[in-house]
Amino acid sequence: MTHERGISRRDFIIATSAAAGGMALTIFSLDAQSVGAASKVPELTPWIVIAADNTVTVRVPGPEAGTGGMTQIAMLVAEELQCAWEHVRTEPISFPRNTREADLYIKASGIWSTFAGGGHAPEIRATMLQAGASARERLRAAAAARWNVPVNEIEARESVLRHPGTSRSASYGEFAAQAARVQLPSEPTLKPETAWTVLRKQNPPRLHVRSVVDGSSMYGIDVRRPGMLYAALAQCPVHGGKLKSFDFEAIRRMPGVRGVAVIDPQEARIHLKKPAYWALTDVQSGIAVVADHYWQARKALEALPLQWDYGPGVEKRDTQHLYDALYARLNETPDTLQKDFGDAPKLIAEAGDEAVVATYLTPLSEHATLEPLNGTALVTKDKVELWHPAAMAAQAQLIAQEETGVAPENIEIHMPLIGGSFGRRVGGDDLRMVLAVAKKFPGTPIHVIWSREETFRQGRYRDLQAVRFAATLDKDGLPEALVAHVAGHTPVTLGLFNSIYANGCIPNVRIETSAVPMHVLTGQFRGPGYNSQCFFIESFIDECAARAGIDPLEYRLRIVSKWPDSGWTKCLREVAAHSRWGQKLPPRHAQGIAMGNWGMEDKPFTGTTIAAVATVEVTETGSLIVHAIDVAFDSGKVLNIDAVNAQLQGSTIFGLNLCLHEELHVKDGQIVEANFDSYKMLRMADIPPRINVHASALSGHDRYGGTGEVGVGVVGPAVANAIFRATARRIRAMPFGTDHAG
Repeated sequence: MTHERGISRRDFIIATSAAAGGMALTIFSLDAQSVGAASKVPELTPWIVIAADNTVTVRVPGPEAGTGGMTQIAMLVAEELQCAWEHVRTEPISFPRNTREADLYIKASGIWSTFAGGGHAPEIRATMLQAGASARERLRAAAAARWNVPVNEIEARESVLRHPGTSRSASYGEFAAQAARVQLPSEPTLKPETAWTVLRKQNPPRLHVRSVVDGSSMYGIDVRRPGMLYAALAQCPVHGGKLKSFDFEAIRRMPGVRGVAVIDPQEARIHLKKPAYWALTDVQSGIAVVADHYWQARKALEALPLQWDYGPGVEKRDTQHLYDALYARLNETPDTLQKDFGDAPKLIAEAGDEAVVATYLTPLSEHATLEPLNGTALVTKDKVELWHPAAMAAQAQLIAQEETGVAPENIEIHMPLIGGSFGRRVGGDDLRMVLAVAKKFPGTPIHVIWSREETFRQGRYRDLQAVRFAATLDKDGLPEALVAHVAGHTPVTLGLFNSIYANGCIPNVRIETSAVPMHVLTGQFRGPGYNSQCFFIESFIDECAARAGIDPLEYRLRIVSKWPDSGWTKCLREVAAHSRWGQKLPPRHAQGIAMGNWGMEDKPFTGTTIAAVATVEVTETGSLIVHAIDVAFDSGKVLNIDAVNAQLQGSTIFGLNLCLHEELHVKDGQIVEANFDSYKMLRMADIPPRINVHASALSGHDRYGGTGEVGVGVVGPAVANAIFRATARRIRAMPFGTDHAG
């Protein structure tokens, strides 16, 4: 993906002229309308406000989902502003202001800056570093003017301005108002990375953590507004079904009940002729009971007589039916040719029974976010206010415009903390449901809450996918030809299409995909496509290594030696060294290895490369114990190593849970699992005692690859490959212990 800043330095100077702005002394301000209106504190730039008490408020375009994205953006400012970290706070940008002022924020920071995981994108990095530098130089200029000394003699450090020659000093806050009126003749040049003192040097505490610990944090589920009513939601138990009838009279007189709102998908998305491609997720047919309190609404909903038209999804739609449909599709002509070079089909046909052939499957999986789906909206004829834990704020604004017809400059977006996303809060179907209910109660804030059961059964799950591989090996035992046919609901080929195997390391490759229609809805899931297909390809490469009789580590090293990005080789060697690959282990113990890349763009030196080694034990009774997982990664560079370690550890655990436990079942067209009692998740006691993240493979290449998703893909194949080495049993389906592979 190509990133363009979309703003010149000259544009930046104009954009950062002084204007009235807002003061925020808390970590999160849920009242976005206060930004730029409610305070007399002047801005140094549209991104930065410094109050008289020295508080530095950094405006951020994306929400906080627990990954530290807001903190990362504030660190970028702090690097150039040279302010004391204890004075830094964040608040959301004003999206109405962004619209009114010709895309003031988004043009500079890029659309992905509004995503919960977008704090490291190139555009936002450049913009926030420049904003910090601009604010610093304005402060220095203001101090120089007041003290009547040359500006180059003014030092700015730790939120204090100093003039050593006269021993004068003052806090940033004392000069902020004067600095806001300064017009710089040109934008300052940024420091070289070698001079950084915050980024890559410090690991400050995340700005939202204190509020989480002391209970003052505001998640979507915590939102309270004057006059707010609550809505309990029910959607058709079979995805794609419709509401036939309901009897409101049966609940009309129950305590607190104010009414019902019927959600009709035909009413959705009517206000834009051409909706954006990333905001197309449909709502489902449903109904909500609105009451004074949530439990009143929920009890009334449980008592409400409902009739559903389940539609065709109820017919022969159990789990095995879905699996059988995938396997059957693999036997038919593919829909789409994704990649083809060399002469792979011919070589495999000539090999006959000597070809290596295997079929793999990954099931539907639920995001299982800690916070159930919810959202709050206030809709009037000419204004919309949202307090919604959406993963992408710009998407939320567009969806609100689509659903209500209100102009974007009149859509206020407040960004509460998000209690886990993992892809579930991308797509916006939850926001569409919230707006559909709120539109039926204009002028009243409506807080719509999915029960935990409703959240589970109305997910947008990890896509169900299967793949059939066939490969031939050359005289040295390395893959010479590879054919892959991927079948799924939406068979994204990230992990295959963007792997080194499909980009030159295997000389003959053909990748094909086929869509298998199914009524169960799927969507974005942490590491889309990659979370399944890294398991597919890395397990299959291990099968090729076994057929060739070559050590799995050595096999991969020989393959990646053909790839110009040496980061892959270094990741393999570092993880092997740290995990002591090849060590003598007790009986029924073994190690498995896998590698992958998230964000790769069909070329070297992109995304984040990772290699993993799992050390496991398979007991005599057949129980699996994962003793250790080691990972080595190359994202080029890192900005905050503590945050990177947390992301890699978290994504490793996420991937481990996928391969060991996660599988949704379907019966009579309906999702069976409804809560954590039936959908097994790793508990703290189940986590391997050693999850070791090794940064020694970092190449220093000029990129900052994402680390939140890369660990998800490699854990499953590393564990599966270790199981094979311990037991000679090949694992070809998730979760391990099932027998789904065809």
